[in-house]
Amino acid sequence: MEIMELATMLGQAIKADPRAVAMENAMAAYNTDEGLQGLMLEFNVQQTALQEEYKKPEIDQAIIESIENRMNELVGQITASQVYVAAAEAQKAMDDLMGEVYGEIEFQITGHRPCSHDCGSCGSDCGHNH
Repeated sequence: MEIMELATMLGQAIKADPRAVAMENAMAAYNTDEGLQGLMLEFNVQQTALQEEYKKPEIDQAIIESIENRMNELVGQITASQVYVAAAEAQKAMDDLMGEVYGEIEFQITGHRPCSHDCGSCGSDCGHNH
C-alpha cells in the first residue's frame, strides 16, 4: 500500500473517532450560537475601536480604558459560555489525539517517542537537561 493510501485511511479513521465527531458537533454549535457570535462580533468591533484610538495623534486615556474594560467584560462572557467551553474542550481533545498520532508516526520512523516535556514519556532520552 502506498503512503497516500495509508494517509487517506488514517484520515478517515481520525474523522470517525468520537473525539473528531465531538469536535465537529461542538464547532457547529459554536458557529451557530447567536449570543456567542454577537459577543465575539462586539469584541472585534471594540478591538478595532481600540486600534483606531491608538492611531490618533492625541490619545484619550479614558476612552482607551473604557474600551479595554468592555473588552475584558466580553472576554469573560465569551469564555464563560458553555458553548465556548465545550468547543475549547473538544479542540483540546482533538489536539491531543493528533499529538498522539504524530508521536506514533514519529516513533515508527525514528524509534524514539517524542518528549511530552515532563520527560516521563521518553525515559529521559530526549536531550533535555535533567
